[in-house]
Amino acid sequence: MRIYVGNLPYSVTDEDLRSLFGDFGDLAAAEVIKDKFSGQSKGFGFVDMPNNSDADAAIKALNEMDMKGRKLTVNEARPRAERPRGGGGGGSGGRY
Repeated sequence: MRIYVGNLPYSVTDEDLRSLFGDFGDLAAAEVIKDKFSGQSKGFGFVDMPNNSDADAAIKALNEMDMKGRKLTVNEARPRAERPRGGGGGGSGGRY
């Protein structure tokens, strides 16, 4: 199960996420999402746990937990929405 972890303190690392969720079972991945230009954390991340019952236990235990003064949001990740492509350019407005 893919788990969304939001409202993370900006100082949290991938290793911090692994450590936090590792108490609940095996992890396939743990990643804090960072800005691709600055490398600064965006304040959220994802954890992949192969065992759904372990993932459910982690969600129940960690949702709204205080971490460094911030209340975490932990829930099952929703599928990524498709964004429309293109747009944005000049094009012919039929002006002439």
